[in-house]
Amino acid sequence: MIRLSNIKLPLDHDDQALPHAILSTLGITPEQLISFNMFRRGYDARKKSNIFLIYTLDIEVSAALEAELLITFADDQLIKQTPDLDYHFVAQAPAELTERPIVVGFGPCGLLAGLTLAQMGYNPIILDRGKEVRERTKDTFGFWRQKILNAESNVQFGEGGAGTFSDGKLYSQVKDPKQYSRKVLTEFVASGAPDEIMYVSKPHIGTFKLVSMVEKMRAEIIRLGGEIRFSSRVDDIELEKTGTGKEEHQRITGLTLSTGETLKSNHIAFAIGHSARDTFEMLYNKGIYIEAKPFSIGFRIEHEQSTIDAARFGPNAGNEILGAADYKLVHHCKNGRSVYSFCMCPGGTVVAATSEEHCVVTNGMSQYSRNERNANSAVVVGIDPNDYPGGPLAGIELQRQLEKSAYVLGGSDYDAPAQTVGDFLKGIDSSKKDLDSLGSVQPSFKPGIKLVDLSKALPDFAVAAIREAIPAFNRKIKGFAKDDALLTGVETRTSAPISIKRDETFQSINTQGLYPAGEGAGYAGGIMSAAIDGIKIAEAMALSINEKIAAKK
Repeated sequence: MIRLSNIKLPLDHDDQALPHAILSTLGITPEQLISFNMFRRGYDARKKSNIFLIYTLDIEVSAALEAELLITFADDQLIKQTPDLDYHFVAQAPAELTERPIVVGFGPCGLLAGLTLAQMGYNPIILDRGKEVRERTKDTFGFWRQKILNAESNVQFGEGGAGTFSDGKLYSQVKDPKQYSRKVLTEFVASGAPDEIMYVSKPHIGTFKLVSMVEKMRAEIIRLGGEIRFSSRVDDIELEKTGTGKEEHQRITGLTLSTGETLKSNHIAFAIGHSARDTFEMLYNKGIYIEAKPFSIGFRIEHEQSTIDAARFGPNAGNEILGAADYKLVHHCKNGRSVYSFCMCPGGTVVAATSEEHCVVTNGMSQYSRNERNANSAVVVGIDPNDYPGGPLAGIELQRQLEKSAYVLGGSDYDAPAQTVGDFLKGIDSSKKDLDSLGSVQPSFKPGIKLVDLSKALPDFAVAAIREAIPAFNRKIKGFAKDDALLTGVETRTSAPISIKRDETFQSINTQGLYPAGEGAGYAGGIMSAAIDGIKIAEAMALSINEKIAAKK
């Protein structure tokens, strides 16, 4: 097949525009065109009154004509042979398989690691400290409605991971020459995701669709011989020394669950997400090499979605193909800090995302339809270990301090501290105001909010940076700094504040057989990159198992 890139057509083009563009670009007749598929569809909205759709298409013609066209357009970078889009397994489990690999965590990373291992025949055991997704959903909604927190079953913990309660974005900026993302999307579609995620430039799913998809993927893992255990927190790991002197190393041999059961394996992946703080501490205390790493802190900001649509799409706001508008913003401040938007959720809600008692954490969530009244996004400030000296786990302690402070600011009942953008920028204390004083942007956070002085919720340098950034963002998105836009605090779980370092074999640099994986290990940031990392981890585990079996022969 031949791939055509950068085919631009008007937003309102008719059904014949695509085939006509193909024929005119390649200089072929309708009879020579056998078929075409849409690989990608994006848009160019820089001129709001004249928005274009941009297509990448895969074209089928006869083999002889394909060869002729590739020679004719050899110097045209927009006309090339379609690359191999199929995923190719790196290994298959040998008949002598006696060891089952273990995957700890069943979020996007653990899910794809477990699925890929199962597809290769390795019969993985997958552990998650939380509950299966529908029970977890009940617990999460129960917290939002009744303020009853289950510390083991919430937005962070349970089947599907933190990505289940999000916008369900399925795109990332990771380099992907092996088409891992294509495998992820293919597996999602096979489990019930809309076909359009295969070609839209910014695919998303939304929470409710993710729930049913995760269930189907779980069933497929079990059908292939995998085993999944919920409510199975890992409380300890077993290590043994190998070699002597300078050749001495340690390797993992098993783990102990909260139930007291011990499981044995020399291949264990930890795909535990960014909030398993007790597991991070356990691994550190067992001597696993961990480093502190940068992360970000800030607030959630809400606007009416119509404000964002108008700013981004102008007279084309509301177009069905464009959908609810998003944005991506960054500002470099005078104090040397960078402020950026993160996890933007069009037509969504701000959600309570704590996993610890007496803490308040915000996140964003959307359904597939993205039809809620408000748009929300994190507005966060980058920080690094110089801001929280004290060792590899110091960032976790900073997160916890900010979340506990937010809990107290919000009234010590899981309501979140909030403030209008107008009051925040002017330095006005809003604690004497009631919710009737709010403007057109009504809070979506559940359980609820309390108006406060949000400058007390973050370090002074972060407050100053955000106060500088919001007016700068307003120059890019008109209405961003409107007085009645709403800030809700705090956003601290943008990523893990630690990195569990690994080598070129994807194993811990000082512990053989332990595979740090995904966002919690510092190797991903979102559903897609975490899922891709899960596939890579599965491949590394499979190759290592096969190598060891072969060495024994």
